[in-house]
Amino acid sequence: MAGALEPQAQVNSGSGWLILRDLVLAAVVVILIWLGLGILRSETMLSGLGPFVGKLVQALVALAVGVVGIWALFIVVNSLVEYLPARATNAIRPFVFVLPAIAVVSLYLVFPAVGTIIQSFTEVPEGEGLLYNYAQAFSDPKLLLALRNNAIWLVLAPAGALLIGLTFAGLVDRIKREALAKIFIFLPLCISGAGAAVIWRFVYEWRPPGRPQIGILNAIVTLFGGDPIPWLQEIPTNTLALVVVMIWLQAGFAMVILSAAIKGVPTELVEAARIDGAGEFQTFVRVVLPSIRGSMITVFTTIAIAVLKVFDIVYVTTNGNFDTDVIANRMFNEMFRFRNFGFATALAVILFLAVVPIMVVNVRNLRQQGIGV
Repeated sequence: MAGALEPQAQVNSGSGWLILRDLVLAAVVVILIWLGLGILRSETMLSGLGPFVGKLVQALVALAVGVVGIWALFIVVNSLVEYLPARATNAIRPFVFVLPAIAVVSLYLVFPAVGTIIQSFTEVPEGEGLLYNYAQAFSDPKLLLALRNNAIWLVLAPAGALLIGLTFAGLVDRIKREALAKIFIFLPLCISGAGAAVIWRFVYEWRPPGRPQIGILNAIVTLFGGDPIPWLQEIPTNTLALVVVMIWLQAGFAMVILSAAIKGVPTELVEAARIDGAGEFQTFVRVVLPSIRGSMITVFTTIAIAVLKVFDIVYVTTNGNFDTDVIANRMFNEMFRFRNFGFATALAVILFLAVVPIMVVNVRNLRQQGIGV
């Protein structure tokens, strides 16, 4: 009997040491991750290394924490879970992989969002009510102008990008060098909004009449005998000119998505329409478009969300001057220039509430297409 219990005791002792080892490793990994986050949060710890070296070390620390650290933590915690009974292991293991992601999302998205909402109601001048910031928002003529501009962007930019993307998707589907043609339309999407704004500032550049025009558009206008047009100063031409930049950026995205959707249309439907005597245009309008309706809604709503949050294009080109302001740009200026945090957070909440219905439409559309969201 004693001989039978001795191996079992050795097994338990070995398992105990393994559990202790994994617990120590888990503690070490957590401490290292915490120290890494402390380095990333600190503004002075790496300042002595110089701007370039400091940024490089900061990037390496972020990579180590975000990839190596989290990967090591997953491995250690998963090893600890395996020491539990089989039923408990199967029940707990999914949460080992899900809970860290939930924690990160909660820490960096949910909690700040809740804090922003609370701050929008509580950070008000002394003696004012909870809705003071919102009352100011909807009574400020400049903000009403920004809301109007956002509405213009919301109508024109997604519709323009969708129309251009759909046109190119239908055309490039019929040529031999399809991939090459798509590259030229898709390239602007690889540029940041700020970079695109800088490019189009040169396109719209204006100089007084009689001086050399370095802007492409005004160079063309003066070439044909016209007077140079102040595209970014003239109202309401300037808002429309900025919308063109967003359309230029998003047309490639719309083209890629819609081109894939067109290729997914059953060839039997197209051939049946042609047999019935429908021309190419009629086939495209009456057969192809209804078949890709879901993809068109997805493209429109996705671009609409990006449009509601547009900031960089306006900030780089006009900074909201000449009646081109939008909500996101006004929010940035209120927070970082005027330090009016209560009013800025109220604008952030208004922007969030404007995005939510479009997100709901997008999710419902994806579900109707059979995509589980």
